[in-house]
Amino acid sequence: MTHLVSDARHTGSGGAFTLGSGNELVCMLAQALAQPLIGREIEELMSVWGEISRALADHPQYRWLGPHKGAVHLALASITNACFDLWAKSRGLPLWKLLLDLSPEEVVALLDLTYVEDEIDAQTALQLLKSVQSTRSGRESVLDHGYPAYDTSVGWFNYDNKKIANNVRRAIDDGFTAMKLKVGSKDLSRDLERVDLIREIGGDDITLMVDANQQWAWPQAAEACKALSGLGVYWIEEPIHPDDVLGHQRLAEAIAPTLIAAGEHIPNRVLFKNMMQAGGAQIIQADAMRVAGISEFITVSMLARKFGLSVIPHVGDMGQLHQHLVLFNHIALDLPLAFLEVIPHLASVFRDPAGVVDGHYQTPRVPGCSFDLVGIQTTAGVSPVDTS
Repeated sequence: MTHLVSDARHTGSGGAFTLGSGNELVCMLAQALAQPLIGREIEELMSVWGEISRALADHPQYRWLGPHKGAVHLALASITNACFDLWAKSRGLPLWKLLLDLSPEEVVALLDLTYVEDEIDAQTALQLLKSVQSTRSGRESVLDHGYPAYDTSVGWFNYDNKKIANNVRRAIDDGFTAMKLKVGSKDLSRDLERVDLIREIGGDDITLMVDANQQWAWPQAAEACKALSGLGVYWIEEPIHPDDVLGHQRLAEAIAPTLIAAGEHIPNRVLFKNMMQAGGAQIIQADAMRVAGISEFITVSMLARKFGLSVIPHVGDMGQLHQHLVLFNHIALDLPLAFLEVIPHLASVFRDPAGVVDGHYQTPRVPGCSFDLVGIQTTAGVSPVDTS
């Protein structure tokens, strides 16, 4: 976590997603990269965040640790998300409301569009935002009804069939109509059996996705994806290495109309652009804690909008941040109302945990990005960023 403390006694909390080991490296890089922010006024910073983000990402020495990937990019994500959190708190608004209140010009000023200008430059982004402004009110009902969710906890890889069956029944009772199963067994028949089990219990009305977490290589991936697509799954997630753009393209062509989902380990807007240009993924799972934070997430979302694709984020942060961003995507960008992953395992560590009722995320009302942790004093950290 990165904490930015202001003279106005607001604290911006931002995070990046890891699995624990190596956190100290990300923290050291975040501390170093954040130095140019010290003493700056938050409104001024965010008015040109696209330029600030580009300068931080292109540090003449730390850039060699990427560029735009790995620990240095995770550090930038943490800093960026803390700045957005501080900005929203200083205005007394939840992040989704802050973003929706911005003018198209202010949104574009948040973005670093370098290396993706062949698909979306500043003028194209501005036109996209303005083109859907007049229809925004028709999409704002999601704020009252809640954003649809899907349950990813029904079928973790080590669960036996009995536990999966019980979890499917629980998910249905909790109002979920979509759920995801982990696959990638050495024995493909085990994966197929588990898919059949969920379909037997949930019926044909359940939307079922599978996630291989990069377990396959050719030709196993081709065999597995073809077999799974024949069982009516909605998407197959991370079937192969995330950098293998042409491999994703070949799989997508082979198993259509079953969709390929990818993004959990795609580190930046450039690789997302390439994946979209190649037709390698139809479900874009950008994660604002894996790319360079909220601003790069919005850039990727705009690219997806141009290509007519859905953005359904990877939710490594237990949904805390992305519950805000999917509202912006749907209302401001007119991206499809899809669903958002639910992984509630860390809900107890957040001061304002995401609320999921009857299979829907409830619209957050507390100012900020919903990042503050229980029991963590957020009055120390990076030197103050002035918000007076």
